Amino acid sequence: MATMNKKVVAALAAVNSYLMQEEEAAYQAQLAAAKPAQTGPNLWAIAGRQDIMNFRRLIQMKAF
Repeated sequence: MATMNKKVVAALAAVNSYLMQEEEAAYQAQLAAAKPAQTGPNLWAIAGRQDIMNFRRLIQMKAF
């Protein structure tokens, strides 16, 4: 009888563990869906920096 109780307890523990894992996976999926998508760099800022570097290069070429 004791071995039967151990088997039942082990089965219940396994089912409980599985349910907790499923709940955690659902929670993680919900968190991932709630996060906004990552955006890239600001293209206007990159273009502005590129123009500044281009003008500096032109000034250096004129000066030397």
